[in-house]
Amino acid sequence: MLTALGRRARPAMANAPWGSGLGLARTLIALGTLGTLLATSPRTLLAPLADGTLPPTCSDLTKFGLWCVLPGGHGETARWLSIAVLVVVAAGWRPRYTGIAHWYVAWSLMANVSILDGGDQVTTVLTLLLVPITLTDPRRWHWQAMPQRAPGLSRVVAYTALIVVQIQIAAIYLHASVAKLAVREWADGTAMFYWLRHPTFGASGLARPIAEFLTDSPVGVAMMTWSSIALEFALAVALLLRPPLRRWLLLAGLVFHGLIALSMGLISFSTAMSGALLLYLLPIGHQLVMPAWALAIWAPVKQRLAPATSKVSYVDGI
Repeated sequence: MLTALGRRARPAMANAPWGSGLGLARTLIALGTLGTLLATSPRTLLAPLADGTLPPTCSDLTKFGLWCVLPGGHGETARWLSIAVLVVVAAGWRPRYTGIAHWYVAWSLMANVSILDGGDQVTTVLTLLLVPITLTDPRRWHWQAMPQRAPGLSRVVAYTALIVVQIQIAAIYLHASVAKLAVREWADGTAMFYWLRHPTFGASGLARPIAEFLTDSPVGVAMMTWSSIALEFALAVALLLRPPLRRWLLLAGLVFHGLIALSMGLISFSTAMSGALLLYLLPIGHQLVMPAWALAIWAPVKQRLAPATSKVSYVDGI
């Protein structure tokens, strides 16, 4: 039986799992947290909790978080150390070394500070699940292509971990869609009226009049509310669909999260979820192609790096 499974799995692992699509996903996930840290001061990140507790929260395992390891009053230092790590991760340097560091920064933020959103939780889970993939990634930059060679243990580990990541993301969308049906406003089709017009979490700036126009119509509100649930459920079952349908769902999901960022200001959440969608719906090992303008910028960089990376060939795209 195991031999039969091996024969079936071998064609799927013909291509190395460490593609530039994986690299772009890691970059987006890192940029989500990076944006939060760049735009938020330590005073806000460490705002008192509702019960009066003063962060950072340092108890049990959370005491090992970056914001607790550093002496008290060094929130700015923790913030800039995290920013430095995330810049390196987003640039794509040495996934083997930066994968664990990325998870530690994400986990420390979730464990120690008080201002969080769903994107921070998703990032913490995904960066942990990506650790086996990054530890087995031999590339200097995560924009590089791997040379073709016979599958080995590291490839099996990476493929298995990526499948676990995809199942986790499917579970996120399944829960997001099914759980909404238990909430009256989502079930009766009025939820988007309240969300988009909420004084704190709703649309603001230029998006406000557009949101008010769209939510003036009961039909428009119902369509936006129920289509959100339908799209999230479709994304949850995307792994069961054919590749062409997955590509359309990837595009729809990216547009969906882009609209969330524009209308509700949840930029870090939407950026992290966009990275998650790439991990979920791009074929494992997918290589993205650079546009012409990016190739012109990349060419001299590639030339400089070539001597140090002669064992790993570059793709013409990221």
